[in-house]
Amino acid sequence: MPRQPQGARDRVLDAYETLLIEQGPAGATLDAVAASAEVSKGGLLYHFGSKEALVEGLLGRLRERSAADIALMREDGRGAAAYYLLTSVPGASSPVGLTRTYLATLRIADGSTNGEAARESLAAVDANGLAALRSEIDDPVLAWLVQLVGDGLYLRTLTGAPLTGDVGVDDLVARLRGLITSPGSPSSS
Repeated sequence: MPRQPQGARDRVLDAYETLLIEQGPAGATLDAVAASAEVSKGGLLYHFGSKEALVEGLLGRLRERSAADIALMREDGRGAAAYYLLTSVPGASSPVGLTRTYLATLRIADGSTNGEAARESLAAVDANGLAALRSEIDDPVLAWLVQLVGDGLYLRTLTGAPLTGDVGVDDLVARLRGLITSPGSPSSS
């Protein structure tokens, strides 16, 4: 099936994400976003009337992509925990584009004018991810540990650091699956 042409609004958000990731908030000016998206500044302002509206557009995209990713997580035959960990490893990414949008949002969460709104959106995404893990894992501590392990793997993605040691992600998934389903574990009581 041929890919549908991307609309100007999505091109603007893609360009904004890229500029945030590569240059940070200071480099993601309206002029730079318009140029990168190959739209006029008027075209950008048609979709996003201000820098704040552009940020809100990004945060809306984050929420949409998070919801789509959580739906995939809940439907994955390997289980929510396996999906969460396997999409958190270096080189992997969410099939719905959540990884880039999350990273771009992190760039504005750190001290920019819109940092509070970005931090609130990231917290909501993280809470929704934990809730999806809790749909599989009864033990709240174990579910949180899975999320923290995924966060650590994601940090490796951000820094470009390779996984080290003799343990791979498949080993982590297998061990966690054993903890989630083993009789006598906190999650089975």
